Amino acid sequence: MAKKKRRITEVPEEEYEFVPDEFDEREFIYKDIYGTKVLVVISVLAVIVGIIGALICSINSSLWILATAVSFLTVLLMKKILKLMKIRADLLDMKTMLGNYFVFLCLALGTCVVLLNAPFS
Repeated sequence: MAKKKRRITEVPEEEYEFVPDEFDEREFIYKDIYGTKVLVVISVLAVIVGIIGALICSINSSLWILATAVSFLTVLLMKKILKLMKIRADLLDMKTMLGNYFVFLCLALGTCVVLLNAPFS
């Protein structure tokens, strides 16, 4: 028996056109500058906390736990501290703030360790 010919009807494909959102260059630059200002403030605060930690450790070397706790406690209270300084940390992304927290811890604990060693002690 002969088979019927299949007639394939082409279904018109839906056309999709990607339309990007409007890019506000001015807002991007302001946000980047603001993030840099917050990073500078956090870095200065980290050096201050590192100096305080070194002073705590110079009193008694077994108080290093207290100096480390001060650094971590400052990170936990960072948004409140920035708010007291009239800096709006809520304008920054969470990813940016996590990076700022990491920089703070490294700089504060690093300053504390450097100040406890030979030339400064």
